[in-house]
Amino acid sequence: MSRIGKMPIAIPAGVTVDIAENNKVTVKGPKGTLTRVLPAEMTIKQEGSEIVVTRPNDLKKMKSLHGLTRTLINNMVIGVTKGYEKVLEINGVGYRCQKQGKKLILSLGYSHPVEMMDPEGLEAVVEGQNKIIVKGIDKEKVGQYAAEIRKKRAPEPYKGKGIKYADETIRRKVGKTGKK
Repeated sequence: MSRIGKMPIAIPAGVTVDIAENNKVTVKGPKGTLTRVLPAEMTIKQEGSEIVVTRPNDLKKMKSLHGLTRTLINNMVIGVTKGYEKVLEINGVGYRCQKQGKKLILSLGYSHPVEMMDPEGLEAVVEGQNKIIVKGIDKEKVGQYAAEIRKKRAPEPYKGKGIKYADETIRRKVGKTGKK
């Protein structure tokens, strides 16, 4: 059995889960509502204050979908209760960020400032001049937007300049050495 797939998902107080036909799952909570169509092969049942996901057979594809389906529902439940956030740091001389309304303005050593609009349902909060926190209820969208911000100037291995995740470590390289 899939160790993750067979674990029941506890539904906290204040969260409602609706399972429609074709495995369309809607999770409503204090922070908002998330809807997702999950693989039709899986059986999703609500038993009291828990959700249980079962698979029809032991084919390799079904085993992999089993754990995935359970994790996706769990991520939705966590998203509407606690929410998700990713922290990015900007390192480098003259590199900074600022916020104007829903627009994130990054100065990253290019000849022009890089401007990014916050996507629907997400919010980028700037702390100081070199820390960005991306917040939202959808784990996938939070991660995607954080990756798009990081892509504007990925960290380089010699001086470590660029935008990196707060929990990321950059593998440093030794630069050139002079002739003897």
